[in-house]
Amino acid sequence: MGIDTVRTAGADEAADRRREQRGWYFYDWACSVYSTSVLTVFLGPYLTSVAKSAADADGYVHPLGVPVRAGSFFAYAVSLSVIVAVLVMPLVGAAADRTGRKKPLLAAAAYVGAAATTGMFFLSGDRYLLGGVLLVVANAAQSVGMMLYNSYLPQIAGPEERDAVSSRGWAFGYAAGSLVLIANLVLYSGHDSFGVSQTMAVRICLASAGLWWGAFTLIPLARLRDRRSAQREAALPGMRQLAATVRDMRRHPLTVAFLLAYLVYNDGIQTVISQASVYGSEELGLGQSTLITAVLLVQVLAVAGALAMGRLARTYGAKRTILGSLIAWTFTLGAGYFLPAKAPVFFFVLAAGIGLVLGGSQALSRSLFSHLVPPGKEAEYFSAYELSDRGMSWLGPLLFGVTYQLTGSYRSAIISLVAFFAIGFVLLARVPVRRAIGDAGNPVPERI
Repeated sequence: MGIDTVRTAGADEAADRRREQRGWYFYDWACSVYSTSVLTVFLGPYLTSVAKSAADADGYVHPLGVPVRAGSFFAYAVSLSVIVAVLVMPLVGAAADRTGRKKPLLAAAAYVGAAATTGMFFLSGDRYLLGGVLLVVANAAQSVGMMLYNSYLPQIAGPEERDAVSSRGWAFGYAAGSLVLIANLVLYSGHDSFGVSQTMAVRICLASAGLWWGAFTLIPLARLRDRRSAQREAALPGMRQLAATVRDMRRHPLTVAFLLAYLVYNDGIQTVISQASVYGSEELGLGQSTLITAVLLVQVLAVAGALAMGRLARTYGAKRTILGSLIAWTFTLGAGYFLPAKAPVFFFVLAAGIGLVLGGSQALSRSLFSHLVPPGKEAEYFSAYELSDRGMSWLGPLLFGVTYQLTGSYRSAIISLVAFFAIGFVLLARVPVRRAIGDAGNPVPERI
C-alpha cells in the first residue's frame, strides 16, 4: 500500500510538472509576436515615417527639447529601452527570488508590455513622441517578462529534460511569430481589398500583437505556480542590486565564463539578425517583399531547428550541440559573403540556414545556463543572462558599421562577424560545464 501511494504521488507530481511546462511554453507563444511583427518588421519603418512627418525643415524632431534626427529616433528609443531594462531587471529578479512571488511580477510585466503595444494603434500623424514612449515601455517590459519566464526553467524541468523543454519553448515562440506575421502580411499587402489604408493596416498589425500577447499570457498565469522562498531580504535599489548580483556571480567564476562566451557568440547572432535585411537590400539589391518573406522563412524553419537541435542535445549534450551550431553559423556567413546580387532564391537559402541554427542555438544556451545557476537565485541570475542577450549586443553592430565604413563593402562587413562565432567557440569550449554545474550546487546530467 505504501509503495502504491508513493507511485501515485510520483505520477501526480510528473503530471503536474508536464502541465506547468505546457503552460510555460505559451508565454513564448504570447510574447514572441511582439519581437517578430512589431520590433523586426513594422514599427521601425512606421515610427521613422511618423517622426519625419513631425520633423522641422532640417529633419530634426525635438523630444524634451533635445534635437534628434528623425531617422535616428527609432534607434535611440530602442537604446533607451535597453537602459531602462538594465536598471529594472536586477531589481525585479532579486524581488522574485526573495519573495517567491514570481507570477504576479510576470503578469505585471506582460500586461504593461501588452498594453503599450496595443496602444500603438493610436500612433498616427505626428505623434512620434507617443510612439517612442510606448516603444520604451513595451521593449523594457518584454525584457523583464522574458527574464522572469526564463527563470522558471530550472524549477519546472529536471536536469535531464531541460534541453527538450527549452527547445519546445523556443519552437512555440517561433511558431506564433510565423502565424501572426502571415496574417499581418495578408492584411498589409491586401489592405485595399480590406477597405483600410496602408497606415491603418500597420496600426492594426501593431495593436494585434499587443492583444495576442495579453490574451495568451492568461494560459501561463493559470498554470505556473509560485515557489516559497527561504530568502526574505528586501531587494536593493536598481544599480546597487545589479552590483550585488555581480558580486555574487564572482563566487561562481565558471558560470561567468559561460556567460562571457554566450555574450560573445550571441552578439554575433543578434547582429546577423539585425543586419541581414540591410545586407539584402543594400548589397544584394533585394526588395522589401523578398526581405519580409525571408524573415517569415527564418521564423518557420527556426521551429524545426529548435526541436531538431534539442534532439541532438539528448545524444551529444548541449555544449557539443551549441559548438556545432557555431560552426554552422560560420559556414552560413561564409556562404552569405559569396551570394550573387539580385538572386532572391539564394537569399532564401541563406535565410533557411539561419533559421535552422537560430532557434537551437538560443534554446540550448538558455537550458545550459539554467544548470549553472545556484538554487534560489534563478531570476537574479537570469537578469544577468537577459542583459547579455539584450543589453550588451552593441559590439557586433559597431564592428559591422566600422568595417563597412573602412571598406565600403557590406560583404566585408558581414564576413567580419565570423570573429564572434570563432571567439565564442573557443571561450565555450574552454568551460568545464560539468564542474561548473557542480560548483553551482546542482546535479550533473548524464548528457551535458
